[in-house]
Amino acid sequence: MTDAAAAPLPRVVIVGCGFGGLEAARTLRGAPLDVVVVEKTNHHLFQPLLYQVATAGLAAPSIAAPARLLFRHQPNVTTLLGEVCAIDAQARTVRLADGHVLPYDHLIVAAGATHSYFGHDEWAADAPGLKTLADAFDIRRRVLTAFERAELEPDAARRRALLTFVVIGGGPTGVEMAGTLAEIARHTLAGEFRRIAPEDAEVLLVEGSGRVLQAMPEGLSERARQQLEKLGVRVRLGALVTRIDAGGLDVQEGGPDGPVHRIDSRCVIWAAGVAASPLGRLLAQALGAECDRAGRVKVQPDLSVEGHPEISVVGDLAAAMSHEPGKPPRPVPGVSPAAKQMGRTAARNLLARLAGRATEPFRYKDWGNLATIGRHAAVADVPTPFGPLRFSGYFAWLFWLFVHVYFLIGFRNRLIVLMDWASAYWTFRRNARVVPELDPPRQDS
Repeated sequence: MTDAAAAPLPRVVIVGCGFGGLEAARTLRGAPLDVVVVEKTNHHLFQPLLYQVATAGLAAPSIAAPARLLFRHQPNVTTLLGEVCAIDAQARTVRLADGHVLPYDHLIVAAGATHSYFGHDEWAADAPGLKTLADAFDIRRRVLTAFERAELEPDAARRRALLTFVVIGGGPTGVEMAGTLAEIARHTLAGEFRRIAPEDAEVLLVEGSGRVLQAMPEGLSERARQQLEKLGVRVRLGALVTRIDAGGLDVQEGGPDGPVHRIDSRCVIWAAGVAASPLGRLLAQALGAECDRAGRVKVQPDLSVEGHPEISVVGDLAAAMSHEPGKPPRPVPGVSPAAKQMGRTAARNLLARLAGRATEPFRYKDWGNLATIGRHAAVADVPTPFGPLRFSGYFAWLFWLFVHVYFLIGFRNRLIVLMDWASAYWTFRRNARVVPELDPPRQDS
């Protein structure tokens, strides 16, 4: 055996097995590389349907797949369970929280995003966000427990607070969550309680700006608001949250000098802010790179970090620009199609460097925006060669169903989700309404 044959393969460490990390690893299939995927959970998660786990519409395995299962036919990939807590660019190593140190020749960081409470991290305990399966289980427990406690509560005011559900943030997650909560109260739980009427529950969507779904055209945004209200959701626009505690929240309307209103609620869900994983700032500090206000690392056109071509950042962790010929660079949105495209581009550029070729700038292909509100209610903004196609209602809802089933991981998941959705459509039942324990009582409940 020659020395060249015995030489170790270049090692590529990919941090994160979300959309960006998964696509990067898949693009490196068959390459003469030692690829190590480090993920702090043991699964890949299809986040666009995570709210359905939180609202008992789907079971967790329907939208998640074990990372090891995904790479079982890719022998150049090793999957490790661990959380990266430090990066040494000079030594070219990453350190895990358990003390293990992994050397790398090339590094792709796809650690994703977390919740942003705009400087009020103390709100997290009383207004959980939705990014992980653990978050979804927590929210599901809080929602179902609220109805159970209301059935036992003799005091009318406290019962009213238990049956008031508040979703903060009018983006896709907030809109989808609010619409689904209204359907649970008015249809799923109807007839199951004896002392309360679940359909009397109040669902509020609180948004600080003047409209929901700001990434959508104004007409579709207004249509989404109308569909929410038709489902029974109260939409409060121009409402800024100033305080959240165990008993509810304070909301200021009408600008900084407007009145502050108290909303008593035992179930508040946060969908208002997103920030990059804390690993972004750690990486920027280690490399002397810049971060934007959301903690995303500013990258070069080819998604590498300035001065460190061996390191790429993709997905929600990257403050990336799309570089299209003949057009000025434009910011890349924090959506799953963008993360997938960045993962593939970073992997192709890595292979190009190894082959001595020039890298390519990242070009984002916009597949449009979709949001579902509830049964037969959705909005869609889809680009076409003839101009944008914008529609809402029943056909947008069918289109949303098709798209999300198509992009799920694995045939089994697609089949199970279709079966669960068909059952829910005809019966209004949600078969994942099981929690291991009740949500602990709040201090003032």
